[in-house]
This record gives sequence, structure tokens and C-alpha cells, in this order.
Amino acid sequence: MAKVQVIAHRGASRAEKENTLAAFRRAKDLGADAVELDVRRTADGAMAIHHNADLPDGRLICELRADELPSHVPFLSDALDACAGMWVNIEIKNHPIDPDFDASDSLAASVAAYLEQRDEDHRWLISCFHRPTIDAMRTFRPQVRTAWLTEGVRPENWEKVARDLAGFGHSALHPYVKLLEEGCVRAFHAAGLEVNVWTVDDPVDMNRIIEWGVNGICTNVPDVALGVLAQH
Repeated sequence: MAKVQVIAHRGASRAEKENTLAAFRRAKDLGADAVELDVRRTADGAMAIHHNADLPDGRLICELRADELPSHVPFLSDALDACAGMWVNIEIKNHPIDPDFDASDSLAASVAAYLEQRDEDHRWLISCFHRPTIDAMRTFRPQVRTAWLTEGVRPENWEKVARDLAGFGHSALHPYVKLLEEGCVRAFHAAGLEVNVWTVDDPVDMNRIIEWGVNGICTNVPDVALGVLAQH
């Protein structure tokens, strides 16, 4: 069985402030295989690393220039540099209910153009809750792996969704741990897709999904996940 990958959710976010350079570097220090981070667009087209559409003071990132963001909010280039030695799951924040939603997928196009400049396509995996965005990435930068981020897939749809994702050239499903069933893992593996699960901080949950054969564990506590894996 292939080694289960430990993916630090927004970096080592239990140990450091999430989605910061410190959190990404701490993930490396703790031994994580990968980092998951969130990217949003600013008013002037920069790619900022931040989970929510707004800052704690209520200002929307999409309405701010890059130089108006707090100093702890990094940009994609610096974030990827801080993740040296690991692969990176770049979650593109582009959901229809968010105030910065862009149906034209301009952020995805910007991310793809930037990744082309870096010429390290083996290090990236792009995910998004909005399925059309990852479909668009197959056109923007087909060399980069893509995954559909979802709370879950109904059992009656496992095989259909798995075939559809594989048919588009996607690499993985990213389901929520509390809604995941073992049969889902089997169905997506049968279609040639990986299954990376979020967000898994409980060792009991970790042990269960490891037994199910998942490919990756996205966690706020990568050191805990590594300890659990060491027992298998």
C-alpha cells in the first residue's frame, strides 16, 4: 500500500496562525508531506493566502489592494517558497455564495499562469468546492493535478461521480471525514482516483480511514497524524 500522505491543513495551524508562512514552515519541521492553503483574489489581482473572504475587521479581501492587507497575510509566491520540500494543495476560493465569487474563473487562470512560471507542476494539486473551477483548471494548466473538494458524495452517486471526475482528468476526491464511508473510498479508487480526507484531527478517525486505504489525511495536527501512521 502506498504511503498515506500527511497534509497540513492551512499549515501546522494548531501550532501557528493558519495560512501564514510560519505555519507552512512549521509543517515542514514537523514532517508533513504537504501543505493545504487557500488563495483569494485582491482588488488589484494579487493572489492572497486567506481562508475567509473577509478579514477579522470585516473588510473584503476582493475590495482591498495587495498593499492594504495585514502583514501576516502572505501571497502565493511567498507561500509556495515557504513550502519548499513539500507538495502543496492549493485550494482556490471561488464559491457562488462568497462575495468574491467570479464565474469567469479569473483567479484560477491567474494561479495557472503563475504555476507555469514556476515550472514545478509535480508539486501542485489544485482543489475547489466549485466543480466548474477545477474543470477550468484542466484547460488552464492540464499538467497540474486537480481534485474536487466536497462535503460528501451520496452512495448512489459514488460510481457515477467517480467516472465523471476521472473522465475530466481529475486526480482526486477530497471529502469531509464525518460524511465519508469506506465504500466511497473503494469506488473512487476503482476509477483510478485518490481520496484525500479533510479535516482529520481525531486519532480515532485517522486510524479508521487509514484502514480504509485513503491516500491523504488533511489535518491541523500533522505531528499527531504522523504518530498514528507510525503505528501502522
